[in-house]
Amino acid sequence: MYETWRAYSVHLFTATGAVFSMLAMLAAVDAQWSLMFLWLVVAFIVDGIDGPLARRYHVKSKAPIIDGVLLDLIIDYLTYVFIPAFALFNSGLLPGWTGWFAIIVITFASVLYFADTRMKTADNSFWGFPGCWNMVAVVLFATQPDFWVILLLVAVLSVAMFRSIKFIHPVRTERWRPVSLPVAVIWTVLAGWAAWADFQQPQLVTWSLVVTSVYLLCVGAVQQLSEPKPA
Repeated sequence: MYETWRAYSVHLFTATGAVFSMLAMLAAVDAQWSLMFLWLVVAFIVDGIDGPLARRYHVKSKAPIIDGVLLDLIIDYLTYVFIPAFALFNSGLLPGWTGWFAIIVITFASVLYFADTRMKTADNSFWGFPGCWNMVAVVLFATQPDFWVILLLVAVLSVAMFRSIKFIHPVRTERWRPVSLPVAVIWTVLAGWAAWADFQQPQLVTWSLVVTSVYLLCVGAVQQLSEPKPA
């Protein structure tokens, strides 16, 4: 009985992500972008912790009434896609038609990707960019690039969702995990720092956020290129 309750408590922990997404959305509606991203960072931390807990406590067999994968996908779509897309659209970073283009492309492409049964690779990485628009958005808010740069990035990453390009899961992808996991933790701290500082963070934080983002974005492709070819 204790093992069953413990397993269901993991589902309850995962479900708090929906609460944090609502708090982030309320902040976004009021254009409180720093507060929005702080809540998204909290949701990101929950998402990073609940998976290992679910596997450790065998939630699939001990708490089968709730589909943990579906629960996680629903929350991920809110926190990774829907709210960041709204922020890009309503923040002024993308003026006029560019905002409409970004919000339509991001939400449309991402919902198809999240439903793709080929999303995961054998080594627990992702095939295609895994729709982490929350990570993209916080870097864009921190760096404030020209809108053409943002538009190009949105277009490239949306296409990359459906290409055979590997993107790591910092926790589950074992290859280079001793490097990738600390980088992901550092990225989370930097993102929280930038949001807490209302995106007036020191230059060192900005560049560190960019460097860690590039690593997390590209390391899977580097691994893919360096994999031994089948005989």
